[in-house]
Amino acid sequence: MNLDLTPVWISLKTASIATLITFFLGIIAARWMMGYRRIGKGLIDGILTSPLVLPPTVVGFLLLLLLGKNGLLGKILDQLNIDIIFTWYATVIAATVVAFPLMYKTALGAFKQIDPNLISCARTLGASEWRVFWHITLPLAKPGLISGVLLSFARALGEFGATLMLAGSIPGKTQTIPIAIFFAAEGGAMDQALVLVLLILGISLSVMIAVEYYSDDRWTTKKRKRRRGLVSKLSNLSPNSSFIPISQSNIEPELIVELHKHLSDFDLNISFNANKQPLGILGASGSGKSMTLRCIAGLEKPDRGRIILNGRTLFDSERKINLPSSKRCIGFVFQNYALFPHLTVAQNIAFGLPRGLSKLKIKQEVESCLEAIQLAGICDRYPHELSGGQQQRVALARALASRPDILLLDEPFSALDTYLRDQLEKLLRVSLTHYSGVTLFVTHNLEEAYRVCSDLLVIDQGKIISKGTKQVIFEHPATARAAQVTGCKNFSRAVIISSRHLKATDWECTLETIEPLPKYLGFVGIRAHQFIFPDIDETTTSHNIFPCWLAATSETQHRVTLYLKLHSAPNSVQDYQIQAEVFKEKWYKLKVIPFPWQVQLHPLRLMLFLNSDDQLH
Repeated sequence: MNLDLTPVWISLKTASIATLITFFLGIIAARWMMGYRRIGKGLIDGILTSPLVLPPTVVGFLLLLLLGKNGLLGKILDQLNIDIIFTWYATVIAATVVAFPLMYKTALGAFKQIDPNLISCARTLGASEWRVFWHITLPLAKPGLISGVLLSFARALGEFGATLMLAGSIPGKTQTIPIAIFFAAEGGAMDQALVLVLLILGISLSVMIAVEYYSDDRWTTKKRKRRRGLVSKLSNLSPNSSFIPISQSNIEPELIVELHKHLSDFDLNISFNANKQPLGILGASGSGKSMTLRCIAGLEKPDRGRIILNGRTLFDSERKINLPSSKRCIGFVFQNYALFPHLTVAQNIAFGLPRGLSKLKIKQEVESCLEAIQLAGICDRYPHELSGGQQQRVALARALASRPDILLLDEPFSALDTYLRDQLEKLLRVSLTHYSGVTLFVTHNLEEAYRVCSDLLVIDQGKIISKGTKQVIFEHPATARAAQVTGCKNFSRAVIISSRHLKATDWECTLETIEPLPKYLGFVGIRAHQFIFPDIDETTTSHNIFPCWLAATSETQHRVTLYLKLHSAPNSVQDYQIQAEVFKEKWYKLKVIPFPWQVQLHPLRLMLFLNSDDQLH
């Protein structure tokens, strides 16, 4: 048997060049489609992937219509004396067209699997779009892109129908392996066809094995371990004991926010100022807290308004100003940490450092940051090798290392256990003493906000319902809803009886107050920890004392919540009117007292609220 291996060479050369072309075209198309938000996206995607589902002969026929002498492009090529049909170039074009959808869809899938917070984080650290794509998107999508390349190569190697129609079967010129197999079998040369089949089968199996290997997470882990040896050791440098100064300006930090954005459930419409004192933003889930931070960071665009930081306009709808995140000089600590998984701890922190620093300075800054968060010596570890608390500390260090004018903290401790929350909260408070910029701290943990922040902002359904110092917010909330959001559990509708007496209709009792009652009184409230039990408390007055019975209890490790009914014994565990919280020590004394107990709603502890549109939820 005299076997002609020319088709093998033609196929390998054609598939290699087609794969190279589809690699770039597929990535460009996938990246463009990721950011495309206009009408017709589905139609464009369908056109790009159509060669994957159309019969190869149909694809070949359409290429003939396009590139033939009477085709749209064929006429132009003919005028330039360029021949495409029945040439080797036609085999490359056919292979490229049928292989492109595999590269495009695989790249698109790889890009979509990247956590959007990683891309957003890179932007907030000052990285340009090109740097984000080159250093974050491509490395994270690498396993998927390699799979796309290999699959595209296999598809280009096995192309038959479109190639036959566009390039024909010219031995030594356009005859690829699949075409040679077809004609060998048709001519009765079964031995030759079998050898070619075994060759292409071996190549295809090798490609599929390679796809499986490069798609395996273990391959990524091996690559990281090999790269670890390239990471510079930082332990021999002399670190500083605290973070580097953040703001290099003598301007008093100030943030002015006025923004409106239409959301699916409500309109976010808020306006506030912030300065060097950390500002806590409280609110129920879905109230607009995180969206506010994302608008300030430039990750979301408000419909109208303005955002001014230290006299610099970040966004102004009237003046058509909307600075990209990379130019806003912000530090953003995300709820899920958003550490770059393909970079070491040192590389993560270095990513946010100002550009232009020397290698020695970068090492010093990184080591200083690690020392400040009490993680010296872990510079060459990867995020997946760290605990949740360590990852969050690295995320905080990275944000501060970028020398931001504003630090945005989006529920940074919500994914941590109680012990780690306490440790990291202490670290945050210490870090903020060295930070001279604006700090916004979004959280739904009331005690956490109280300890970290001096001023608070309460948001509900996209509107600010209360703002001021933390003492005022908790002791004298402006509305009943603000009190509810900040943890008050006891409310009753109220009716005025006299200038200092009201009827709490839900509690079925008459209460005396210290301050005169407002004209349009709507509700009265009292926080759960502010009840007094005269039989065991040392000091009290005779005002607002009522008999009560216990309906149910709920315990934590330190406190007990008492569900109480006034005036009569409850009929069930659900038959209660108020919730009181006491420490275990007081509970041990209280529970031995026979019913009815005595409970006091002290006049100084009562909170009075107007009847307004800000109703309780």
